[in-house]
Amino acid sequence: MALAGIIAFTISTIAGGGGALLLLPIVGFLLGAQVAAPLVSIGAMVGRPVRLVLFWKSIDWNVVKYYLPTALLGALLGSWLFAQMKAEWLQVILGLFLISTFFQFRFGKKKRSFKMKLSYFIPLGFAVSFISGLTGATGPVLTPFYINYGLLKEKMIGTKTANSFFADIVKIGGYGAFGVLSGNLWLYGIALGLGVTVGNIIGKRLLKGMKNETFLKWVILLMVISGGVMIFNQLQSLL
Repeated sequence: MALAGIIAFTISTIAGGGGALLLLPIVGFLLGAQVAAPLVSIGAMVGRPVRLVLFWKSIDWNVVKYYLPTALLGALLGSWLFAQMKAEWLQVILGLFLISTFFQFRFGKKKRSFKMKLSYFIPLGFAVSFISGLTGATGPVLTPFYINYGLLKEKMIGTKTANSFFADIVKIGGYGAFGVLSGNLWLYGIALGLGVTVGNIIGKRLLKGMKNETFLKWVILLMVISGGVMIFNQLQSLL
């Protein structure tokens, strides 16, 4: 479990996110799809304080101020709805959106695909956190919005980490309050989180010397792969 966390979050750090999404099918295969979402959320949460410290100086707090208040509400409602129902079809929609980023950014040749204003992070915070609570992970769905706002590399990762850290506290609290978590899941989640922590440290070192153009290509590649994984997982569960 820890090894999976190391690999997923090393890739996640150098590609701007998506570590939790990469872990979902692995955890689902090992322990069952029903526990994958809350367990991966715990693992990511355990590893986030280290990532937060590593990228603290790069955080854009203006984005956090606009994104976080509605994100907290979305995370709470999403975790509640997760305990009531499943929404696999959302993963298919998100997957198609991620795959479309290949064409939006022309695999890194285009720096922006639409104009992103600071105020847009208010509704975006609620929507993404709600879906994350409902499905367990949204992958790098936020990444195109950060890119279009002009945040790359350390700034993107630091800002995303700050937003996700506080939203995940609410989401995991919701999972616990609504009866989704058990004692064993916490143990698995902590083991996963230790791997996530190591992956964050390795990824930070690899990111340091990377050019913006190279980073953007890695980001787009992971978004497309993540979208394909989302769609494949859902189609496989339906067949």
